[in-house]
Amino acid sequence: MKAHAMNRPCLLLPLLLGACSLMPDYQRPPLEVPSAYREAGAWQRAAQSFAVPERWWQAFGDPVLDALEAQLVVDNQNIKLAEAQYRAARAAVDGARAGLWPSLGLNAGASRGASATTGSGSAIANLYTLSAQSSWEVDLWGRVRSGVATAAGKEEAAEAAVGAARLSAQALLAQTYFQLRTAEAQAALFTRSVAAYERFLQLTRNRREAGVASTLDVAQAETQLNSARSALAEAQLQRAQAEHALATLLGKPPAAVSIPAAAERLAEVPPVPALLPSTTLERRYDIYAAERQVAAANAQIGVARAAWFPVLDLAASGGYRNDAIAHLISLPNRIWSIGPALALSLFDGGARSAALEQAQAGVDQAAAAYRQTVLAAFQEVEDNLAAARLLAEEAASQDAALAAARKAREIAENQYRAGIVAALNVITAQTSELNAENAALSLWSRRMAAATQLLKNTGGRAWPGRPTE
Repeated sequence: MKAHAMNRPCLLLPLLLGACSLMPDYQRPPLEVPSAYREAGAWQRAAQSFAVPERWWQAFGDPVLDALEAQLVVDNQNIKLAEAQYRAARAAVDGARAGLWPSLGLNAGASRGASATTGSGSAIANLYTLSAQSSWEVDLWGRVRSGVATAAGKEEAAEAAVGAARLSAQALLAQTYFQLRTAEAQAALFTRSVAAYERFLQLTRNRREAGVASTLDVAQAETQLNSARSALAEAQLQRAQAEHALATLLGKPPAAVSIPAAAERLAEVPPVPALLPSTTLERRYDIYAAERQVAAANAQIGVARAAWFPVLDLAASGGYRNDAIAHLISLPNRIWSIGPALALSLFDGGARSAALEQAQAGVDQAAAAYRQTVLAAFQEVEDNLAAARLLAEEAASQDAALAAARKAREIAENQYRAGIVAALNVITAQTSELNAENAALSLWSRRMAAATQLLKNTGGRAWPGRPTE
């Protein structure tokens, strides 16, 4: 009885040692985070504030865009790819966790063979076996648990990658949609211009027949008309290509998607949302995915360190073996074995040292990638805050320029009809108005793109365990 009592600590020792772990304590790579964005100045604080909806694209107030975004999350292939990668990462975690449990197997076999005897011949015999085996690696040094932590970090990164892919696709769809609306508005502008230039060309031809205009005036009017027709075809091409791109984002062939023409004027650019650097860190999927990759790399060090220590396996097997199947399962035919096995690699040519160095370098790589992701995120916000402010100022100036160009064109046309100025004056004024209005449309497109990126930065979710710096 005393012998059994003395053996109990020995039996418990592997379980107690199983609590050991060689994985370094994880700490999120330190970052210097500013308290506010540089471009978020007084102009933004004075601007109209608004609550960004969870579906941030609804801030544009466009039902067609809302419908497209709803279709996107169903059929977009990039999102499906990210989801499949996440499922694979989740399965890898389950596979790693399986190492924490014993394995159990069952074997059954039948064979016939000859064996050497003391005489000149050999004995031919049958052999039937039925056995079960079980083995379990005692995780003395945390190798298995470090592998689980590595797989779990990659799983969390893959989960965040799904959100990042979805958010990126939503933003790309919104930008492509506004490019389509811009091209559509440009096509409408050039259609109006072609009609106006056709009337002006006819007027110039009539004046030439009356002897008050020259052939040069007619040629200049024809040049202007054909240039507008060329620009119209280019705008129509850009709209068609944007529509095809939307179809691809929706996971459909271009022939299956048709975007109706906008019935109203271009939408207003939404106000700039209030953003904080700490919020960017807490909510962006790409930042969280990069940080989880650092945690996974840190756990891999535990796996590499554990390779320096012996591996303890507990194995047991039992079954039956006989030369006749009729009485195979009986007490005299029973076989069994049980016992531990300790294995330690004494020389590997530096493979374990290289693996540990590789794991440590992997942490440095992941940390650098994490910091770069954060810096890129901050740059994206700063760039688009600057774009929102400066493009708004530029748009105001461009609207004033367009109003002046429109007034100058009206004056030139009236003077031309009165015979005061030459046709070239009218053509110059018409071209200036066309360029000014086209520039205003391009500015609208750039402002909507900046607004899309800023609203995108409000997307995501607040991740647990994410204290701000």
